[in-house]
Amino acid sequence: MRIPKAVQQLTEAFERLPGIGPKTAQRLTFYLLHVPQQVLAEFASSITNLRQETKVCSLCHSVDETDPCSICTSPLRDHSKICIVEQPLDVIALEKSDSFKGLYHVLHGVINPLDNIGPGELHLYDLLPRLKSGKISEIILATNPTMEGEATALFISQLVTSKNQGKIKITRIGRGLPTGADLQYADDITLKKALEGRREY
Repeated sequence: MRIPKAVQQLTEAFERLPGIGPKTAQRLTFYLLHVPQQVLAEFASSITNLRQETKVCSLCHSVDETDPCSICTSPLRDHSKICIVEQPLDVIALEKSDSFKGLYHVLHGVINPLDNIGPGELHLYDLLPRLKSGKISEIILATNPTMEGEATALFISQLVTSKNQGKIKITRIGRGLPTGADLQYADDITLKKALEGRREY
């Protein structure tokens, strides 16, 4: 059976998305064939507007509708603290938790020599000009607890310490058991980190 060119092109476009395999791409394509034209037009418009109506903040490199972003320009934020994260999605997750009221710095990745990603490929050195103001008192390293995340956190810690001679406090987010989890199902590294991060009760 010959597949229509438009169907084939859309299927291939979906396949290029992360986590979408050939079968899922086909299902999505054939699903869209059956939705009303108005819904399809809105879907297409949303994709077109994605790049046109968003900006990457020139200060923190998060994604917003304005540059600088609404977090960087907010007088209600604590401008003495910067939380360093890997991706803009991490900013969204932390904002949903309503537990951090400072500023952010988004790296857009982690140091990963196997994929030829070094510090120069990240928005890492862009952090240094932000520290020169003298207003920053703490940097929170919130990279993921992976080998690459740990290596990136260590690199940033050493970089900031060498440039600021210990004037800025550097902290790392806590890691360990999630609320409601059973000890018997936790892996060795999680248990180790949970014990290392214990505090007085």
